[in-house]
Amino acid sequence: MRPFHLNIAQTELDDLRQRLASTRMPPELTGVGWTRGMPLAYLHELVEYWRSGFDWRGAERRINSYPQFTTEIDGQRMHFFHMRSPHRDATPLLMIHGWPGLNTEFLDLLGPLTDPVAHGGDPGDAFHVVLPALPGFGFSSPVTEVGWDIPRMAPALVELMRRLGYERYVTQGGDAGSLVAQAVAAADPKRVTGVHVNMLLTFPSGDPAEVASFDEVDQARLSKLEYFDEHLSGYMKLQATRPQSLAYALTDSPAGQLAWIAERFREWTDPNHDGVLPVSMDYLLTLVSIYWFTRTAGSSGQFYYEDRDNVRKARAAEKPQPLEQPVGVAVFPHDIFVPIRSLAMRDIPSISHWTEFDRGGHFPALEQPDLLVNDLRTFTRSLPAHRTQTIVGGIHQLGTA
Repeated sequence: MRPFHLNIAQTELDDLRQRLASTRMPPELTGVGWTRGMPLAYLHELVEYWRSGFDWRGAERRINSYPQFTTEIDGQRMHFFHMRSPHRDATPLLMIHGWPGLNTEFLDLLGPLTDPVAHGGDPGDAFHVVLPALPGFGFSSPVTEVGWDIPRMAPALVELMRRLGYERYVTQGGDAGSLVAQAVAAADPKRVTGVHVNMLLTFPSGDPAEVASFDEVDQARLSKLEYFDEHLSGYMKLQATRPQSLAYALTDSPAGQLAWIAERFREWTDPNHDGVLPVSMDYLLTLVSIYWFTRTAGSSGQFYYEDRDNVRKARAAEKPQPLEQPVGVAVFPHDIFVPIRSLAMRDIPSISHWTEFDRGGHFPALEQPDLLVNDLRTFTRSLPAHRTQTIVGGIHQLGTA
């Protein structure tokens, strides 16, 4: 395990600015708004701010202010942040991002999670936090071989936690990170004491009587899933079928990479902000810049290709062996998938915690960090024997907190 320090070469920054200045914009139809994708004026504004207003070096300093490392597991370099709590009996926590997220989306949570006392909380709610970048995402470098699906990622993360010396830990995730968090728990049932997710896929079995039994709220959630599938899932279908062809465009055009990710944030976040994204522009451009500099647009998109069969099974309500551990679910109303509780309980009988919020979308760590942190704390308090008493070996020898 090696300490990691981010320092993008100035030549890379110069090249990015030159490409942004030379962006070729397409024409657009009048009066269509967002119905066919990102409007030209909106992208113009983002591109210009990225070129002349965004401070990458400031973002780089912020990322470097947190302890981060790389290690090789199963032939793949894995990047991760690891921050120990000042409270020795804190709960180890593995937080897992999805697409187009990265482990950087959780950085603002590290303070409240690791040192709740400093943020007006209880020392009993402290966590030791591990934030990996999934293989093929960001600083975990592009994957160079096929097969990096969820069943392969999960044992890699189990091995990471073993190397860090954590004997018991909790997993947490949203988006694809929700699926990976569950897979880690299934792969490491003796050490994972609980699973917390802020997105859960629930699909009807196909029995008309099941759908007919849904109340008005659940019918609306099913309609939202159908709307997503028909109108908003183009990115998923393209990445699940032709990720390599898409990668050429996203790796060569920063404006294209920006539009591809920024559109997801526009469509997947809480719209109740007077047209302003509930995520800072600087964070959005930090995220897009990392994808750009690491050239991981293609390999992160390959994830959808690798997991096509797993998604198909989920849609057909073909579920793996139920989890043994307690599962907590945080439901944010403006997520792209809002779970139906009866279907969730059918698929995961060990759900022991369920919270419905009145605000927030797909990226709660960025949109509603306090709600996410408090819900994770509440769930973890309910777990039996979730404290770790011994930390052996691992990364602490390299000088982290």
